[in-house]
Amino acid sequence: MKIIDIGANLTDPVFRGVYRGKRAHEDDMNKMIERAQSAGIVAMMVTGGNLAESKQAIKLSHEHSSFFATVGCHPTRTSEIEIDGRSADAYFSQLRELIMANSGRVVAIGECGLDYDRLQFSSKEVQNKHFYRHFELAKTTGLPMFFHDRNTEGDFARTIKKNRHQFGDGVVHSFTGTEADLRELLELNLHIGINGCSLKTEENLAVAKLVPLDRLMIETDCPYCEIRPTHASHALLPAKAENTDEWQMPESKRKERWSGECMVKSRNEPCTIRQVIQVMAKLHDISEAELADHAYKNTYRVFFKNVSF
Repeated sequence: MKIIDIGANLTDPVFRGVYRGKRAHEDDMNKMIERAQSAGIVAMMVTGGNLAESKQAIKLSHEHSSFFATVGCHPTRTSEIEIDGRSADAYFSQLRELIMANSGRVVAIGECGLDYDRLQFSSKEVQNKHFYRHFELAKTTGLPMFFHDRNTEGDFARTIKKNRHQFGDGVVHSFTGTEADLRELLELNLHIGINGCSLKTEENLAVAKLVPLDRLMIETDCPYCEIRPTHASHALLPAKAENTDEWQMPESKRKERWSGECMVKSRNEPCTIRQVIQVMAKLHDISEAELADHAYKNTYRVFFKNVSF
């Protein structure tokens, strides 16, 4: 089974043992990578949420062969673009230079899009103004796009329609929309990224079941979006495997009781993508291996066609 996690926020300090500015345990990035590889993960797309994080994501991609970076500005971070006298032109010029200087390690433009759930961080006006600039980056570089869409009242889809000619492929990651939203995105020939947040409610599950296998991609969005016992999807997870050769969910401990052999409670990490596969396989009534293969081939075709795993 080969798996690619299309959304991993591995620049987050929690993967270095630092939580809210305070060290809780030693750096366990390498242990996390070992657990990911044991789960079948061959590549992880490290999300660039702004200019600084894009630089960090690229640095990680050079340090770890299974890491690849996205470069862009998350909609809730767009208020950072024009500060301290810096122009939007200067900001996006730096993003473009990063991409050009790191060919083969940057695989997507993003994370970019719109988020109307968190307007306290960036207004609709500012988000929309800078969303358009990402399409220019995609056209210039020829890279696919990594999108974010939250409660945008149709603005996201309308913007995609106006700019669909500027990019080839793209994925709407962490999809949580309605059936109507799904149909609209599929009509725009976009792929759909599914993680634990996509599978919280019975309504979510009903929509996730409708994602065509040839448009499906999977992710964790770690350290966020784990599947929790309160989620509707939790009931679809299999009981603990009796066969010791099968993948087992690693034990987790609170960060105060950290052990390098365990995950950290409430800190999602890439290996849990196997749970997303388990749930989606149940919904589509196919084997986990078949589900994983569809997602892998879709992701490889869009983001990694020039990479050998």
